Amino acid sequence: MKRILLPALAPLALAPGWACAADLDGATLSLAWGIPFAGILLSIALLPLFAAQFWHHHFGKITALWTLLLLVPFTVTFGPHATLATIVHALLAEYLPFVVLLFALYTISGGILVWGNLHGSPRLNTLLLAIGVLLASLMGTTGAAMLLIRPLLRANDNRRHRVHVVVFFIFLVANIGGGLTPLGDPPLFLGFLAGVGFFWTVEHMFLPVLLSSLVLLALFYALDRYFFAREDELLPRDPSADSPLQVYGKVNFLLLGGVVGAVLLSGSWKPGVAFVLLGTPVELQNLVRDLLLLGLAGLSLLITAKQVRAGNDFDWAPMLEVAKLFAGIFLTIAPVLAILRAGSAGQLAALVGLVTAGDGTPRDAMYFWMTGLLSGFLDNAPTYLVFFNLAAGDAQVLMHELPRTLLAVSMGSVFMGALTYVGNAPNFMVKAIAEQRGVPMPSFFAFLLWSLAILVPWFVLLTLFFF
Repeated sequence: MKRILLPALAPLALAPGWACAADLDGATLSLAWGIPFAGILLSIALLPLFAAQFWHHHFGKITALWTLLLLVPFTVTFGPHATLATIVHALLAEYLPFVVLLFALYTISGGILVWGNLHGSPRLNTLLLAIGVLLASLMGTTGAAMLLIRPLLRANDNRRHRVHVVVFFIFLVANIGGGLTPLGDPPLFLGFLAGVGFFWTVEHMFLPVLLSSLVLLALFYALDRYFFAREDELLPRDPSADSPLQVYGKVNFLLLGGVVGAVLLSGSWKPGVAFVLLGTPVELQNLVRDLLLLGLAGLSLLITAKQVRAGNDFDWAPMLEVAKLFAGIFLTIAPVLAILRAGSAGQLAALVGLVTAGDGTPRDAMYFWMTGLLSGFLDNAPTYLVFFNLAAGDAQVLMHELPRTLLAVSMGSVFMGALTYVGNAPNFMVKAIAEQRGVPMPSFFAFLLWSLAILVPWFVLLTLFFF
């Protein structure tokens, strides 16, 4: 690969400490470095429950405070050079590509208005969830979730008990439905960029996604039918009367196709050129992809009628919430991931040892559960990369010699991203939009109880079936 140093930054990049890789040596790190990351997660979990108004107004400041509690002692211990290199690596290599893709999908899908209101019956709700599952692997979990969550909420705005509708929407549309292709969910997209074949994912993930979707849709239908049959669950007046559905802003479907094309371009076009900034290479194809995504989002804002976005009650609050929280998450997670990467030499050696048998062969069931459980609490995209590299780090080896291990990592990261609100970015967006529409969404721990009761038993059955 040809690397190009940006001229204005070349002296810095060649200085001692700047040109070294931004990766941390996890073998030398104490678990105490993970406290700020744990603090962000606990803040997300507890403050909305015990201090909701305070959290709503100050979540950005709280996230920044936890981030500084990592960066300040890190600077004192390792020096400003290593700190800045770590920040640049987290932002350029991980956070910005993540946020840019979400921003493009959120902006463009927000320009598609499904107007009208249907009666939120169990049959209609199940149909909308099934459509969302199909769309999630074509336009991404974020795009599908943003497109359908508002029509689903409008259809059920005359029902008192509708929390379960949004919870299953998060399970299916914002997570499991995106498991069919690398375009569906960020972990699979990262695997695609690392060399996992597009159609390998389609072939091997098809049956797990199909079975999981059918089982959860059937369970949802039974639960929704139970609530719907109780007449006292209906409000005396429907806030939005039934009317035929119409779709506005159709041009944005073409822009979503452009998003798909930009993502595929970055995985297939390899010019071998990278711009190195403080030790972090930014490959040309990824830079072009991100610029295209920003351009497509800007074009959507330019050509979409304001009335269309107004009909969606479109605003930037959910995107800003995700952007602020995940900025802190991606920065404070760096030491945790470094410790995991250190394997048996790190402070989480016992955890890493769980996924490897005594003869060195992978324990696929444990890969599924460890990738999954950490994905539910650490965000599934970086967790996928950790266990992808722990298993072999070579896509060809994993696809052809260890396919069940790769399947375990893929299933765990995608499916168990639904365990908590922090497992996958669309979870937060759906929660924020539902709360804006007056749905009393479960707290962090209450949502976890939903997933423990519904998802975990099914994941146990998947383990017995596949691993």
